[in-house]
Amino acid sequence: MAASDTAVPQTSDRTLRSAADLACAGVIAPERLPVLEQVAARYAVAVTPAMAELIDPADPEDPIARQFVPDAAELAQRPGERDDPVGDAAFSPVEGIVHRYPDRALLKITHTCAVYCRFCFRREMVGPQGLRPLSGAALDAALGYVARTPAIWELIVTGGDPFVLSPRRISELMRRLAEIEHVKVVRFHTRLPVVDPDSVSPDLVQALRGGGKAVFVALHANHPRELTPAARAACARLIDAGVPMVSQSVLLKGVNDDPQTLAELMRAFVETRIRPYYLHHPDYAPGTGHLRTTVAEGQALMRALRGRVSGLCQPTYVLDIPDGHGKVPIGPGYLGDGEVEDYRGGLHAYPPRT
Repeated sequence: MAASDTAVPQTSDRTLRSAADLACAGVIAPERLPVLEQVAARYAVAVTPAMAELIDPADPEDPIARQFVPDAAELAQRPGERDDPVGDAAFSPVEGIVHRYPDRALLKITHTCAVYCRFCFRREMVGPQGLRPLSGAALDAALGYVARTPAIWELIVTGGDPFVLSPRRISELMRRLAEIEHVKVVRFHTRLPVVDPDSVSPDLVQALRGGGKAVFVALHANHPRELTPAARAACARLIDAGVPMVSQSVLLKGVNDDPQTLAELMRAFVETRIRPYYLHHPDYAPGTGHLRTTVAEGQALMRALRGRVSGLCQPTYVLDIPDGHGKVPIGPGYLGDGEVEDYRGGLHAYPPRT
């Protein structure tokens, strides 16, 4: 595979890639340009037309803008923030692989994304200023590691966003994975169906289905407005072709940290036939403190969903322990010593007393 064989999304010529682009498009006020140019020099910027169209420039608290438009607050680093907050490097036996859990590993096949989230936990690694693209030799070494590690049952293809790669390159990856018998499941993590729906082409769908593996797609979206008709149609192209989808969201201050928005987001996933999977507590990436909630606030939101929203709409609230210790569920507990709490807050004896 040629390392440069990256698909250019059909809308990429209109993607906003600098603070100046954002100002010219009317997404930010001209007076914000000097400070946001400082942010853009530090962290990558890309806002696709699909996302730019959702932003209300008149709303200073617009939840789509908070995810993608640079903020001066990103220049402030708070205590505990670190370049590699989840400890990828400590569990990388070869370039491009992260093997933290026994039966699954990550393949970071690209460091490019169609959009750059302001809260990204890999923000020091992705984008033009980030890590170099995975070379052909490095990819060979990464797949060689997977091939000689029979414990790896699931390979999670991430980055960056793997769906920025051309269908030909994804097809070639699936062909090579087909030769690794012990890998049974391949999961792709992406934002493309939301941020560039037209990129989910018949060729991409066909590429995913090659190789004879069980393929899943995990979609990252954080606000119900992201699930536009075009995005839902893109997801339907995958699901109708037999590719099941699950969701990933990040709990973000000013984006989805209220019960109504979070419930609407989870319902939008289910209506799109996407199973809610993870609600991530935000990581300690540098310059992201203005978007972080507290764990207590997240637990209160999960309590607000329980019993009031369909069980299909309940994600697992998780924390990725800093420095590579893995994800753990941190949802609220309901079972105490001799009693259980119902979703309304009532307490009941358990085991039941005669």
